[in-house]
Amino acid sequence: MDSIIVRGNGALSGQIPIAGAKNACLTLMPATLLSDEPLTLTNAPRLSDIRTMTALLQSLGAEVAAMQDGQVLALSSHKVANTRADYDIVRKMRASILVLGPLLAREGVAEVSLPGGCAIGARPVDLHLRALEAMGAEMELRDGYVHAKAPGGLKGGVVDFPFVSVGATENALMAATLAKGTTVLKNAAREPEIVDLAQCLRRMGAQIEGEGTDTITIQGVDRLGGATHPVVTDRIELGTYMLAPAICGGEVECLGGKIDLVGAFCEKLDAAGISVEQTNAGIKVARKNGRVKAVDVTTEPFPGFPTDLQAQMMALLCTAEGTSVLEEKIFENRFMHAPELMRMGADIEVSGGTATVHGVDRLKGAPVMATDLRASVSLILAGLAAEGETIVNRVYHLDRGYERVEEKLGNVGAHIERVSGQ
Repeated sequence: MDSIIVRGNGALSGQIPIAGAKNACLTLMPATLLSDEPLTLTNAPRLSDIRTMTALLQSLGAEVAAMQDGQVLALSSHKVANTRADYDIVRKMRASILVLGPLLAREGVAEVSLPGGCAIGARPVDLHLRALEAMGAEMELRDGYVHAKAPGGLKGGVVDFPFVSVGATENALMAATLAKGTTVLKNAAREPEIVDLAQCLRRMGAQIEGEGTDTITIQGVDRLGGATHPVVTDRIELGTYMLAPAICGGEVECLGGKIDLVGAFCEKLDAAGISVEQTNAGIKVARKNGRVKAVDVTTEPFPGFPTDLQAQMMALLCTAEGTSVLEEKIFENRFMHAPELMRMGADIEVSGGTATVHGVDRLKGAPVMATDLRASVSLILAGLAAEGETIVNRVYHLDRGYERVEEKLGNVGAHIERVSGQ
């Protein structure tokens, strides 16, 4: 199993290119199942999760080809050969559930294993199922699989989500494009990935209004065509690399970044004393004077502070001046990185969904273990600012969501290397 070794060595300087969004690409790829014409995605990230979704789609009969070093994905589902998404693939990644809506909309039947993924809470799929039932689908959970059918095809309906769910909004949005009549999604997720999906589906011929607001209206069409679509910038990778100079000092420009993707996050950086500036090429982040200031953070659905940046923000606040309180309102069990940061000398108290961080002068390098995707990169960030050497183990989590971390951070002056395990 690979490990990453980080040696704290001071300020960073340079540019980091930000990849296309993992969470957007994993949603866009199943959209190929809605059409018998080709779908081409540009600006695709090169990640293990993308390879997992590729394998899943291929198991259903889709053709997927990676070109230009993996940054262009050519997908075609001219024929759906299989409507069963097997446990052996689905267990690796929660986003696998996103084939359910497209399969049901196009084929009228689907069997999808209950998904796996990071261990950061229950994250049940009941909202996905309720949304599809509102469109006339019949659902049964049996032997670890969702057995879904819509013998007469899906029909437009009103879906009122009891709470915001990005994945359920995406599944319902894709399914509704081929449903008969009008579907209204209320209390829909507003994330940039939802907007990106709607724009892609519209390029394929879907009739959608209201993406980016809490009410999305979809007028079903008989068929969708092909399209070419660029994957939106990954706002979580963007925020992660913005934190590198905030933690270490120096100045880094994140190429392709836009402040409107990470507005609430930028507000917290500003409050902590970090300079954030939109440039023609991206976002420039700098910390030049002393320690950062403590700030309080509460995770919320977009446009609030992203849960996927909470672990990385905690790493920054470990060395802030004062006491910070982080409240996690999206997922339970999402402070598993706290004990690992404490191994590096952080002063953190966790009580339920709240973590209190008392800033210390300096972290110290230590062997630590990645517990999930975002936790893994938070430990790398902490290691950049720590005295001595930090060894981050179990970085297979990292490869699910960050491409070429060592190369990107190394190019701006970080001392970081990957060591292959046995």
